[in-house]
Order: sequence, then structure tokens, then C-alpha cells
Amino acid sequence: MHPKVVKVVFRAGCLLIFFLAAQSLLAQDRGAMLSGKVTDSSGASVANAKVAVRNMNTGVSSETTTDASGVYKVPALAPGDYEVSVDAHGFEKKVVETTLTVAASQAVDVVLVSSVPASASPQSPSGGATTQPFENLPNAPSASKSEPSLQDLGFSPAESQGNAAQQALLDKRTHMLKVHQKLGLITTVPMIATVITSFNAGGKQTSKTSRDVHAALGGLTGGLYFTTAYFAIRAPRVPGSETRGPIRVHKILAWIHGPGMVLTPILGTMAFQQKSNGEHVHGIAAAHGPVAIVTAGAFGAALLSVSTKF
Repeated sequence: MHPKVVKVVFRAGCLLIFFLAAQSLLAQDRGAMLSGKVTDSSGASVANAKVAVRNMNTGVSSETTTDASGVYKVPALAPGDYEVSVDAHGFEKKVVETTLTVAASQAVDVVLVSSVPASASPQSPSGGATTQPFENLPNAPSASKSEPSLQDLGFSPAESQGNAAQQALLDKRTHMLKVHQKLGLITTVPMIATVITSFNAGGKQTSKTSRDVHAALGGLTGGLYFTTAYFAIRAPRVPGSETRGPIRVHKILAWIHGPGMVLTPILGTMAFQQKSNGEHVHGIAAAHGPVAIVTAGAFGAALLSVSTKF
């Protein structure tokens, strides 16, 4: 087949692949939604409360604050078990657990209990409780601040910097793992196309064009795969975090599809050369097909391990 025709077919295939990948990416972004309202024991809304949502399986955490009505929203969450931690000045910290399913919306309302005893409230001249800020208490935030800083709560500047550094580390890990997850979904598209085209590339009824298309799709799959792996490998580790549940299975399967993605193109190149020379695929090159199938199966299982609850 003419080289220009092959190039046109290859470019059209790439456009189709990236279109489908974009659709998969948009579907992933419409993940589960966690929302709710934070109130005190009297039912009044608590504004500017810090809400931390942590995936109990992966350790990935997202943070937000409540609005003036005490409402918070955390979108685009992966399905799984979550720990919701709510903290606000003047209240005891509250931690609850919930489970999110795929593309579902879950409402978790939280009621906070005041951490200041009623007897400690400053009195007005008339003898009743006053609503004035606790300006005379040690480490109390200024009335001009919307929320307390770490120094207001008694932490030294050195300790505050340490907490900021750890939070930055966690934010970077969360970002890189999200990119890893999205690229993994995108990689499935050319991987499936590569497996499908392999039936015409290696059988008795084959042509050079079929082999060229199969090889091009294989190269695209390999490039996306190793880019995906980079974001997982380079994501910084958070001290004290544990790997458990589906994430442990996900990592174990990586020891199967990782070497497979290295070996598959090597064997494929050998098989391609033998076919191009008019030979039957023989020797170690004959293992190209089975190795590719096992690799694709392990990769698919790795995706399912973090997409379904078990």
C-alpha cells in the first residue's frame, strides 16, 4: 500500500482515538459528588468551616470550606470509602465516614459541638452572654480575620512552615495521581484498538498495511502507557500513609503489565520483521500474542481494581 495512504489512515485513527479519549476523560471528570451542610447544635449555619475529604483506600485528600450558608461541595471524587473531617474555630472537630458510588451524589450533613463551655463566655454588663469576639483569650484570632491561622492556634512559625510543606506534598501527590488515573483511562482506547487489529496483522490472511496499522497503534499505546506510569512513579510519597485494599491489588498487577509492556513491543518487532520477510512467526517471537493478551488483561484488571468496590 502507498506510504501516503498509510499516513492518512494513521492520522485518521489518531484523531478518532483522541476523540474517544476526550469523551472518556469528560466522563471521568463527572465523578461522584459529596456535599452537605455544616451547622451547630442550635441549627445555625457554620460558615468558613474547613472540610477535608480523604479516600480511605488511596489516602488522596481534597479540601474545601463552607460558604455563608454552611454548605460545602466536593466534586469529581472516585468511588470508594471516604473520611469527612470538619473543623471550625470555636467547635470540636467532627469526623464521619461515608461511601461513594460511581457518578453518584452523596449528602453528608455535619453538626458541630461548641468547644467553649457556656461558663467561659464573656458576660455583658447586663449579665447575659455577649456575642463579642474573644479578644482577651490567649491565642484568639483577631476580629479582623475571617479564620484563624496556625500561629493563632498556638503553633510556632517553624511548625507552621512544616505543616505547609507537608500539605504541599500531599497536594502534589493528589494532582499527579489524578493525572495518572485519567491517562490510564485514555490508554485503554488505543490498547483495545491494538488488540483488535492484531487478528489481521498476524494471521494467515494478512497484509503489510494491517501490520503497519497494528504497529502504529502499539507504539501509541506504549507511549501513553509509560507516560501514565511516570505520574504514578514520580508522585511523592506521604510519610505514614499505608497501601491497602484495592490500591494494593492495583500495585501488584503493575508487576505483571509493566514488564509485559516492555516485552510486548520487543517481541512484536521480531514478529513484524519475520512476517515482512515472508516467514512464519517462529521462535520467541511467537510468544508476542500471548504476552500481549496477558499484559492487556492485567492492565484492565488494574483499572477495575480502583474503579469498583470490593
